[in-house]
Amino acid sequence: MSDITLDKLPLNSSGRIIGFNCSGPLQRRLLDLGLIKNTTIHAALKSPFGDPTAYEVRGFLIALRKEDAHSILVSKT
Repeated sequence: MSDITLDKLPLNSSGRIIGFNCSGPLQRRLLDLGLIKNTTIHAALKSPFGDPTAYEVRGFLIALRKEDAHSILVSKT
């Protein structure tokens, strides 16, 4: 398994969240959305222009901008 940032996770593939490259309000917002350590996340849809991307987490779709997704570390599964 390799560790990458979430914005590099290919479409239709999954990973497990291992940490964050941010702190403060952004990290708090991500945690409030349910993006916590060891949670499985799936890159489900891309917008026509490539940003944002929709990710499936715990049965819900969450759209994240590339700059926010870059702050999340995942391990590809």
